Amino acid sequence: MADYNFGGSEEENAELKKLETELAEDPDNFEAWEKLVRAAEGLEGGINRNSSPQAITTVRNVYDRFLAKFPLLFGYWKKYADLEFSIAGTEAAEMVYERGVASISTSVDLWTNYCSFKLETNHDSDVIRDSPTTRFPGIYFSPMSFFQAVSFSWSTAAQIFNHNQITLFVGGSCILRTLHRLFERGASSVGLDFLAHPFWDKYIEFEERLEAYDKIFAILGRVIHIPMHQYARYFERYRQLAQTRPVNELAPPEIISQFRSEIEAASAHLPPGSKAEAEIERDLRLRLDTYHLEIFSRTQTETTKRWTYESEIKRPYFHVTELDEGQLANWRRYLDFEEAEGNYVRTQFLYERCLVTCAHYDEFWLRYARWMSAQPGKEEEVRNIYQRASTIYVPIANPTVRLHYAYFEEMTGRVDVAKDIHNAILVTLPGHIETIVSLANLSRRHGGLEAAIEVYKAQLDSPQCDLATKAALVAEWARLLWKIKGSPEDARQVFQKNQQYYLDSRPFWTSYLTFELEQPTSAATESVQYERIRQVIEDIRSKSTLSADVVKELVQIYMVYLLERGTKEAAKEYMTLDREVHGPTSVQAATKARGPGKAPENGSQPAPAPDHAAAAAQQNAYGYYQQQVPPQQASNGGAQTMPVRY
Repeated sequence: MADYNFGGSEEENAELKKLETELAEDPDNFEAWEKLVRAAEGLEGGINRNSSPQAITTVRNVYDRFLAKFPLLFGYWKKYADLEFSIAGTEAAEMVYERGVASISTSVDLWTNYCSFKLETNHDSDVIRDSPTTRFPGIYFSPMSFFQAVSFSWSTAAQIFNHNQITLFVGGSCILRTLHRLFERGASSVGLDFLAHPFWDKYIEFEERLEAYDKIFAILGRVIHIPMHQYARYFERYRQLAQTRPVNELAPPEIISQFRSEIEAASAHLPPGSKAEAEIERDLRLRLDTYHLEIFSRTQTETTKRWTYESEIKRPYFHVTELDEGQLANWRRYLDFEEAEGNYVRTQFLYERCLVTCAHYDEFWLRYARWMSAQPGKEEEVRNIYQRASTIYVPIANPTVRLHYAYFEEMTGRVDVAKDIHNAILVTLPGHIETIVSLANLSRRHGGLEAAIEVYKAQLDSPQCDLATKAALVAEWARLLWKIKGSPEDARQVFQKNQQYYLDSRPFWTSYLTFELEQPTSAATESVQYERIRQVIEDIRSKSTLSADVVKELVQIYMVYLLERGTKEAAKEYMTLDREVHGPTSVQAATKARGPGKAPENGSQPAPAPDHAAAAAQQNAYGYYQQQVPPQQASNGGAQTMPVRY
């Protein structure tokens, strides 16, 4: 990077290099990204078609990387399109808009800007109505932007074009046409938005330019059914236009037929021909006006229902800053409401809106996937939800949604994909306990017990796993031998052979104690099991390097055991432990100091005492393990050089 010329002056290059260095160290620094975009746009006094190739390449590269990382920032797609228009003209800008609406298809602002751009730069109304696009479930891609995103040959392109019934004309430039109109694409993408009036206004404006009043009336006939902020304004115009439109345009044919029959039946007692056709049409229009007022009333009611939630949405767009709990709670209630209404299209659209604002919150992605999976025949839609969440939006630091994606793929029979998802998580989060345990369980389900044990052995031998992680994995390995293999003796051997390496690990000792406490016993075997449990407690008190508070907590568990399952001597032991552990300092037993113990013979150093208070705040089954990463290990490599006793 030091030798690369971004274009512009030396000062501008120095600023860009500085910002690139900051982002290399912290790729999630949004402020640095914004500064980088502004710095790139300002090269050579502002990028335009006369700028140097280096400067143009730089600004395009910055925008491409920025919008790949933050694809939901509709304002930057608009800025990028404007920039491309100033550099390369209409087609380049249109390609940016296509990428933009593919990335954030529910953005009213972006669709309105795109349609406005087409209106201002293209005077061919047919092209405006029939704009290039290839539609995929739930998302739109321009064919050319799609091809630029993947390696392709023209033969492959031809196959795709033929498959989608697209005609390709080559003659100086390519004109791609599809079956979908640009405005109709926008209507299907954002038409249901509560604040969609800017888009509908633009659509009506387009038809007004062409003086296509029949199409304007048809558009208004759709809009009056949609609960939205300015529903009344559209209804008033619809009602005015209805007075000048033919009767057959005012309602579906079956409604018109029904009303006409009722009018004719009401005048059946009159002599034939006494009521002119004009009178019948007048009566019919009156009935149809009442019918339209009923539509207005229903739309008004539906709008009022939704205003309760819409009025509470303070940030309908994406931003990297967190939402407050009130906003999240409002989205939950709104989704509950729409799901209860039972309209699939409206519910799906609300989820898509929600996941623009709440893109980084895995709870909404999981909820969306669960709701979609309850709909019949929606397997691909569910996969699309998981893929978007896992590959674009939810940070890897929250791997839960990726694990659910793996379970989904396992359910559909794609076990190798499920394993790949686990391994991909571990590339970024080596030593993540929940993922390792999940991978081991997946391997056991499809490869048997030995396959699961191999997963644990591979991780225990990995230099990327720290001491705390290995302690948790040993405990899980022992649990596997106990619960799945049904061999408590094998599990006990794992605990006993490895305890010297995990003297400071609360998860290890807690699992060891729990293991012994949960062994089934009888009157004949209780005394043997009691000795095993008592030995674990003795090791905790005399050998481990756990903090005093953790020792007290584990001893308290043992004291409860004494009262519930102990013999007639249990009360005496209970009171002794109570005095030694919970009594004042003057009467406590002179136990060993809670400092570092003797290092194991292999040279690995025991880690400092963990912060068990932080661990208590964790909510998932393995969350505590994630908090047990010790501070910097000793220079000899600490746990990285420690052998594990298989």
